[in-house]
Amino acid sequence: MNQENSVHQEELPVNERQKNRTIWGVIMASSLGTLIEWYDFYIFGSLAVVLSTKFFPADNPTAAFLSTLATFAAGFVVRPFGALFFGRLGDMIGRKYTFLVTLLIMGFSTFLIGCIPAYETIGFMAPVLVLILRLLQGLALGGEYGGAATYVAEYSQPGRRGYWTSWIQTTATAGLFISLIVIMITKSSLTAEEFDNWGWRIPFWVSILMVGVSYIIRRNMKESPLFAKAKKEGKTSSNPLKESFGNKFNFKFVLLALFGAAMGQGVVWYTGQFYAMSFLQKTMNVDSSQVDSMMALALFLATPFFVFFGWLSDKIGRKPVILAGMLIAILAYRPIYEKMYQSVSLENKTLMTNGKIDKRTASVHEKIATDSLITYHQELKYQDGFIVKKDSIVHITKDNTVALKDGEAIKPILKTAITVNPDTRWTLIGLVFIQVVFVTMVYGPIAAFLVEMFPVRIRYTSMSLPYHIGNGVFGGLLPAVSTYLVTVGKDAGHAQWYLEGLWYPIIVSAICFVIGLVYLNGKDKNVHD
Repeated sequence: MNQENSVHQEELPVNERQKNRTIWGVIMASSLGTLIEWYDFYIFGSLAVVLSTKFFPADNPTAAFLSTLATFAAGFVVRPFGALFFGRLGDMIGRKYTFLVTLLIMGFSTFLIGCIPAYETIGFMAPVLVLILRLLQGLALGGEYGGAATYVAEYSQPGRRGYWTSWIQTTATAGLFISLIVIMITKSSLTAEEFDNWGWRIPFWVSILMVGVSYIIRRNMKESPLFAKAKKEGKTSSNPLKESFGNKFNFKFVLLALFGAAMGQGVVWYTGQFYAMSFLQKTMNVDSSQVDSMMALALFLATPFFVFFGWLSDKIGRKPVILAGMLIAILAYRPIYEKMYQSVSLENKTLMTNGKIDKRTASVHEKIATDSLITYHQELKYQDGFIVKKDSIVHITKDNTVALKDGEAIKPILKTAITVNPDTRWTLIGLVFIQVVFVTMVYGPIAAFLVEMFPVRIRYTSMSLPYHIGNGVFGGLLPAVSTYLVTVGKDAGHAQWYLEGLWYPIIVSAICFVIGLVYLNGKDKNVHD
């Protein structure tokens, strides 16, 4: 008997090492595919400023940008439908085969977006085709995340589920990070004109190579052991949709998952990453190359916190970590964005011309001339190292005088790009980093939290829907809604118009926080039922 115990004790470390190798293999295969799908999905948002000039009419840049954000948001809106369709398949035929299909749909849709001719070539067919492919992307992502999170969770050991599933959570931010890196490499390899003409298509084309590698890896994966066991015992659901949403007991947990966690998590995620990027580029006019590099560094530095907060949720529970992230974000957003705006504001900066201080003028260089319109390029240098580049049009009459309107020269601004100094750059990186840490608090534990709410037979379907409504609808609409609120506030002459867009995430997060605080339990470790 003692000998048997001794043998068992000697074999235990080997079994543990085997389990660790297995779970790391599962995480790598699941995470790689999910990362690529996030890359595919977010490359569109990362290039939103460029795409607005390619696929939409150029006569109104603001309307074109809002249309691009609306198309971007459309992919999010259909994610719940993808969750229902692919979640049902995942609960009926298996996790593995379902997210193989979603991977292929996402990859080919992304590649084809990079092949669509511009608006000036095919007219309104351009935005129509982009919208169709964007909808396919949304459907695919709706089926991907729930499958990957469920798959990893069903391999994980109790007491470590938050930690293991948090690695899946890093893929969303990593996908955005890689999309920014690919864009920066592409921009640095081409001239500005080449990138604007055709180089922006390269990040979309790169996707097909990554999808091929991920498909090969995923094809060799085994089915989730818990699902395989349930299928062998005949315990899988024949109608996951009916069981998930027709059963009052299960449906109650679907609603709690949405309004008590996923809804707030979604808006915190998109505020800290996509809205921060849009705010820097469109509201503050920071040079896009600088924005890409600042966002990439902030994302890189904050990514380990996904794993930390996943691990912490194993120790103290999912609910405290997630709700703390929401509450801190609610309180901190307005001060953070006020600081971001004031850091770049030119109001109190001193202009320099020819090495001398001059607050009124700067050299103007003629670039293009026509009979009545001249396009000027201005480069304004400031004492603290800021550089502002402006392209503007001045109306010149036939007698070579400037046309006046209400006593002022007509000078519509085509483009403004502010290059900030190193100190301001690090300030902005720090402010974005703080927002991404909020993201890691709410997002790191969310996969384990959702998985633990539902039984094996309907888990894929039940967890996918609230997650994708929270992120796809409430979160995905955030860039467009917040940008619209900023535009309305500016037109109305509000003193702090640049902060108007924050009311959307603050209000949604506050509602979610109250519901979660009152109605959610801590954590349920049982995923084996």
